[in-house]
Amino acid sequence: MEVLKTLILNRFKTLSLITVALLFSVILLMVRMKLNKSYFFLFLIWNVFLAIIPYAITMYLNTAQNLSKLKLGFWFMVWLAFLPNAPYIVTDLIHIRIGNDSLLWLDVLVVLSFALSGLLLFYVSIMDMQKLVTSQFKKLPIEALSITLIFLCGFGVYLGRFLRYNSWEIISGPQFLFMDIVTIIMSPFQHFEAWLFTLGFGTFLVIGFWMFTTLNQLEKN
Repeated sequence: MEVLKTLILNRFKTLSLITVALLFSVILLMVRMKLNKSYFFLFLIWNVFLAIIPYAITMYLNTAQNLSKLKLGFWFMVWLAFLPNAPYIVTDLIHIRIGNDSLLWLDVLVVLSFALSGLLLFYVSIMDMQKLVTSQFKKLPIEALSITLIFLCGFGVYLGRFLRYNSWEIISGPQFLFMDIVTIIMSPFQHFEAWLFTLGFGTFLVIGFWMFTTLNQLEKN
């Protein structure tokens, strides 16, 4: 309990920002359900729950006593498996095309609010992991590693959105996931859309991360 209390106090501003963003998203969703009499966008609640998992992992690791390299390595792999779920919500904008035209603006606001919450969780979690990795592996080029991970997340979002893979299928059905990944890598011209999406979405996330970290540094100064 004392550890949890200390963690909340140390991260009060960040947790407050995340809480406000999530509450706003949920309120917008409730308004949308009331006006449209539809529960279609309820899946956003599940998606944002998955987006919280990588941030919860880095929060836990920041409270861990005597964190070893082996333990960090294990949790890093778990964290990376769930990390694409955070920016994945941006692609839920695709569902707006089946919404009610009379309240299309509300659908846009609902999905965008959840997407922004997901991006916030995504960037904060990456910054946390940067600090954790740097504390254990001081010689690693952390900036280059972060950019690589973000592009990997872009590829992960492609696997989730277009090939319909989930994070837990790394354990439940790794052979199918592995074969699809190998096929995409070995036949790049036949899977041009996969590479184009990964490059485009990955660049979008990298630019967002650069803006986020730059603003964070300006505030500290």
